[in-house]
Amino acid sequence: MRVARRVAALVVTASTVALLSTGCSAVSSAVGSTAGDTAGTGTAQPGGFAANGSDVGADGSALAALGTLRIKPLDTSVKYDRDAFGTAWKDVDHNGCDTRNDVLHRDLHSVTVRSSDTCIVLTGELNDPYTNRIIRFNRGKNSATVQIDHVVPLGDAWRTGAYAWTEPEREQIANDPENLLAVDGPTNVKKSDSDASEWLPPAAGYHCVYVARQIGIKARYHLWVTQAEADAMRSVLATCPSQPELGG
Repeated sequence: MRVARRVAALVVTASTVALLSTGCSAVSSAVGSTAGDTAGTGTAQPGGFAANGSDVGADGSALAALGTLRIKPLDTSVKYDRDAFGTAWKDVDHNGCDTRNDVLHRDLHSVTVRSSDTCIVLTGELNDPYTNRIIRFNRGKNSATVQIDHVVPLGDAWRTGAYAWTEPEREQIANDPENLLAVDGPTNVKKSDSDASEWLPPAAGYHCVYVARQIGIKARYHLWVTQAEADAMRSVLATCPSQPELGG
């Protein structure tokens, strides 16, 4: 039945991630073609990477992963196009449910579903990581009280390498479950497509996990960071140097 397929798909997230990682070889090739950009499209800093004396972390830590990311300015030479990331909330894992409902099922508790289609979440409660508030979700005119956030915003991904990818490659990051979180809607609107130098969750206790997750996603998809972004991430991780990447 459909619920069983959905649950099974969420249980095997590691398999999904492995598949996504395999697809990233093509992403790496696309992004790699931009590595020699001139100043107009993003020139790498001397050394080309975020590593410096403070990027010291154990293997698997977000701090160590940060040291592997390239530092380049945002590339605004190609206008951001949300449609280039594919149709929103496709059923990319083919479990019968779209990505948005998969994430609602994963992140909400006390969930109720539509009797005629158990993929559709009707109600639930969210322990919002961004605000530490408990938010009630009700499908309908108030659905936007809970939104699905791209932890690495698609606009930021576009300007740090994704503009050069194919649409299937962009579709991967848009639907990667580790780049998606159910969060407080108004807070997500305020975040927009800001990077870590411009916005952090109001709940300070979530900063380490949030930044680590961004670093893990950027490393997975070979996206770069700006100097200001790297500095902000490093400042957060100074308080939690052993924080695993992807917030694990």
